[in-house]
Amino acid sequence: MPPEKQLLQRVMLCAQQNKSMKIIPQAAWIWSKPERALAFGFGSGLSIKAPGTIGTLYAWAIYLLFDAFLAINTIIGIITIGAIAGIWICGKVGEELGVPDHGGIVWDEFIAFWLILLIIMPATIWGQIWAFLLFRFFDAVKPGPIKTIDRYFKTWQPKVERLDQPRRMPSWIVRGFGVMIDDIAAALATLLVIAIGTRLF
Repeated sequence: MPPEKQLLQRVMLCAQQNKSMKIIPQAAWIWSKPERALAFGFGSGLSIKAPGTIGTLYAWAIYLLFDAFLAINTIIGIITIGAIAGIWICGKVGEELGVPDHGGIVWDEFIAFWLILLIIMPATIWGQIWAFLLFRFFDAVKPGPIKTIDRYFKTWQPKVERLDQPRRMPSWIVRGFGVMIDDIAAALATLLVIAIGTRLF
């Protein structure tokens, strides 16, 4: 067999082995890089059961600290920067894990629930609980268009690139956007139900 073919086979074998070796996130791994710590919601995403719900509870507690100590414009800035950076955070960490929308990645829940609280505050504790329950429903069940958005980005595959053409957008950008956008859609659905409920009752 020609040396070139042998080299190619070795490269393909190494790629297959690396692909099959999935990372199991642990505390030491997520705290080793800031983007991992953010993606996993400061450790909340490591929860064995319902990491999305635990992450949302962490987000709720942190927002109450924001509300107590920060000006509204600062909070808006944090959420805006967090949403934009979230595309990179979720996309790159998902790429590292080999799972674009890993269950432990909860930064999308953080941003989405912060957005809800930003709009409804000041709200009573019961209003906040109602918002929490609605958001968890829409994020977990993903009814209607939320499911369509989620399915589209989970099944999205990059087109095969030709070497003689300019490089397209990195796939982690699309996947990171997909991780973020379905939770933003769940947040908007939550706010819509709250707005309707407020008008009716």
